[in-house]
This record gives sequence, structure tokens and C-alpha cells, in this order.
Amino acid sequence: MISKLRTGILIALTLIGLYYLALFTWGVVPKPKEGITAEQRFKVLPKSGVSSIAKQLQDQGMSSPAWLFQVGARSLWVGSKLKPGTYAFPANASLGSVLLQMARGDRIRESVKIIPGMSIWQVRAAMDAHPAMTLQSNRLDPSQFVKAVGLDAESAEGYFLPDTYIFDPDEIDLVIYKRALAAMQKQLAGAWDLYTKANPEGGALKSPYQLLILASIVEKETGQASERGMISAVFQNRLKRGMMLQTDPTVIYGIGPKFDGDIKKADLRRDTPYNTYMRYGLPPTPIAMPSKESLLAAAQPAVSNALYFVARGDGSSQFSTNLKEHEAAVDRYQRNPAKSASKPAR
Repeated sequence: MISKLRTGILIALTLIGLYYLALFTWGVVPKPKEGITAEQRFKVLPKSGVSSIAKQLQDQGMSSPAWLFQVGARSLWVGSKLKPGTYAFPANASLGSVLLQMARGDRIRESVKIIPGMSIWQVRAAMDAHPAMTLQSNRLDPSQFVKAVGLDAESAEGYFLPDTYIFDPDEIDLVIYKRALAAMQKQLAGAWDLYTKANPEGGALKSPYQLLILASIVEKETGQASERGMISAVFQNRLKRGMMLQTDPTVIYGIGPKFDGDIKKADLRRDTPYNTYMRYGLPPTPIAMPSKESLLAAAQPAVSNALYFVARGDGSSQFSTNLKEHEAAVDRYQRNPAKSASKPAR
């Protein structure tokens, strides 16, 4: 009797061993045809159960029967851990290795980067050029685009937080835009909260949107990260005094994508809504995508009476509290061979 029991256990263990051996040796991913890469891609849709995943993979060419896929998933205790996404499985990969890879979520990921200081047309060009993204917004005009991303605004400029966004291959571009928009709205709300707490009786900025506009100017004017707060202070001091901002980046933005890199005196004299040499106050929209750091600088400017700054030619700026000091700084640094620029000019 004991001998029969031992024999039965041995047979059972042998069968289990053979099953797991087959699970990790029997290839279920088709071998590549001539001219096709050794890796095969399979896509699993979100919110899919084991049976649905099994059918999806089978429909895409995996040779494992649906019932065997389900049995394998449960025998490896990964039935509830299989993650959606696009996977690259080696040719002739076993069912066991496929299941464990899906349980780890070891799938193909793509990324797109929104760089601080990018304009909306630069961001859209980067998205449109990404080979792994499914485009739905590339033919939309600016007003249609604003509605498509869910914005209640005239322009989408400034509304997408600079960051690296990870996504699955074939992700719809509008999904990425909405993620970047939500991230910016969260950061902007936090920055505005800091600003209102620091200015309970009101400051130079009257709304979160004005803070976003100023942050975009700070982003474009900053040569060294440590100077963001001072640059923010200069512009807020000028706003409080009713002075023109007189900043080149707003003029350049008004010229648009056709700007050739050389700002001319005629550009500074051409009246546009973005020419802060001819119009008081902030421009009507942001002029770029500001970073988190520029948002914080707009919310928490340095404590300073500075009203002017001039580039030294090494990436840093010389700040001045009055016009006489500023003109002396301009004389000093504009004679420098680096030909540093003066901002603001007056």
C-alpha cells in the first residue's frame, strides 16, 4: 500500500515536472519569416482579463490555445498580474517566459520630451514628428486644438508642463497633451497658492494666468538658474510701477516661427500685442512652456528693488536699481567682445 502511494506521488511529481518543463520550453511565439525581426510584437489592451488576453494574443499569431494560456497563468500564480501594453517577445519564446514577462510589465515604452522654453508650435512639431505616436491633433488649427485638449482658453501656449512623458507605442497624442496639461495645472495651482499667501493684499499679478505668463518670460530670460528669482523681481517691480517690461523674448514671440534669430530695431518698433517696448503690462498670453522652477520664481520673486538687468556675456546678468546704474552697466558690458544684450533697455 505504501509502495503504491509512493509510486503515485512519484508519478504525480513527474507529471508536474514535465508540465512545468513544457511550460518553459514549448515555443508559442512564431518564428520570424524572412526579413522580419527576431522579436515579435504583441499588444494587450487595458482592462483585459486572462481569457481576453489569451484571445488577443492568439488573434495576433501566438500559437498557445486560449485554454492553455489560462491554465499556465493560473499555475504560475500570475493570472491577476498580467499588465496591458505592447510587448516584444523573442521568436519561439515559451509560454512560461511570456507570462512572467507580462507579469513584470516588461513592455515596450516610448518617450517624448517637452523642453522648458519651447513654444506651442515647437511642442506640436515634436509630437507630430514622433514615429511611435498616433496623431489626432496634427491637422487641427490652434482654436480646434485648444478645444481638443480640453482647455477653456484662447491659446494653448504655456499650458503644457515641461517633462519627459512615457507612453505605450501607438498612444494617441491628445492623451499625452492632456497629461502635460493636468501636470501644468497642478503646478500652477500650487504656485498661485504660494503667491497669494505671500501677497494677501494683492501683488503685481492678478490671476494664475498672469503668473503663467510671467513665468514664461522668466523662463526665456534666464541665463543662469540661480537668477530666476531676481529676474522675476525685476519684472514684478516694473509692473508695480507701471513701467513697460521691455523684454526681447516677447517681441520675438510676436514675430512667430519666421523669426531668423536676429532681432532688429525695426522689430522693436513694430507694434504687436507682444511688443513690450511699445505696450504696458504683460503680453496677452504666455510666450513659452515654463518649467516648475520658473513658476516658483514667478510666485516667489527675490526680495530686491532692481528694475533693470543687462547680460554680462557669460550667461549671468548685472542687476541695477536705477537708470544711471543700468546705463553704466550697459556701457561696461556692451563694450565686451561678447556683445551682451541689455534687458530691459530703459
